[in-house]
Amino acid sequence: MTSRVLLVSPAMSASLRQARFDDGGSLDDGGAAQARSAAGSLPTAARVLVSPSVRCRETAAALGLDGVPAADLAGLAVGRWRGRTLDEVGAAEPEAVARWLTDPACAPHGGESVRDLCGRIARWLADARAVEGRTLAVVEPDVVRAAVVEALNLPAALFWRLDVPPLTVTELGGRAGRWNLRLGRPLAGPEAD
Repeated sequence: MTSRVLLVSPAMSASLRQARFDDGGSLDDGGAAQARSAAGSLPTAARVLVSPSVRCRETAAALGLDGVPAADLAGLAVGRWRGRTLDEVGAAEPEAVARWLTDPACAPHGGESVRDLCGRIARWLADARAVEGRTLAVVEPDVVRAAVVEALNLPAALFWRLDVPPLTVTELGGRAGRWNLRLGRPLAGPEAD
């Protein structure tokens, strides 16, 4: 059986632009327009899923996708840091941020650790492997990072070394118990050439 998982990162939003932990904000006008211009550029899929965040749901809608919300694909839960910028948190809690960025088991914000997120996404990938055909999911950048870490069996400490640009596709495919990776294809715009 061959399974394919296409992970689409959300279009640009003010939160992404400001390096703000998800605050439930919408896509900005430019991000929404870019996503609309990419509508129809994705292949058909056996199932379409979407992270529960506003920016992922709006990206899916702008792409013309009727995705099913998937709680397992939620972004990293950052507890009391939600809605704040990384700079704000770093100024208020520099030691906590330093630990969080270097220790994947650390969750000083009271939410989920990077290791916990990677484990959650590993379980989701195992389930996705059992689905024949293509699964397309619009997900937060940290979910893409966790999927890459798990698919390639990388140390969780490399999680923060993976950059996920807005509105790109990361594709996992494979058989026989392993994943192959195709990274960061832009959906639309001049970078797609």
